[in-house]
Amino acid sequence: CPVVLRGIWRIRKFIIRDLLMKKIPSFYKNHDELKTGLHECGTSHGVTTWDLRFKTPNGGDYLPVAAMHTVEHLMATVLRNSGNGDKVIYFGPMGCRTGFYFLTVDMDYERVKTLLIDSLEAVPAFTEIPGNKREECGNYLEHDLEGAKRECKNYLEILKSL
Repeated sequence: CPVVLRGIWRIRKFIIRDLLMKKIPSFYKNHDELKTGLHECGTSHGVTTWDLRFKTPNGGDYLPVAAMHTVEHLMATVLRNSGNGDKVIYFGPMGCRTGFYFLTVDMDYERVKTLLIDSLEAVPAFTEIPGNKREECGNYLEHDLEGAKRECKNYLEILKSL
């Protein structure tokens, strides 16, 4: 029966795809051993990925969604407007809500750490959230400026202790 054969072919295709797909590099790290801090993940095509770990993975304490969303708006704005803005490719949240990914070019650990410290120190001065209008953000109602400031302050303390 052609319908049954098509169904079997689809199932076979998914099984083959799943067996051939490689894990992404971050899935090879034991997240139970990851600590808060700043971690270099690697460089590909000239772009270095940094793991900004605000919270301990699987620790039960995660970034609240609204605060995390606001941290993204604040930090992306400050980083891209910094003296190193031309080296910044991306700043965005991890789905697990334990931190952010920061992608850069031509920046070493110390330069990234200094940029992050300087940027985090600028956060308390914000009285408004950049890009927080309906036409600027796909979820403009879900923000928490005070929560974001708290999370940035906590991460700043972590970075300064490294």
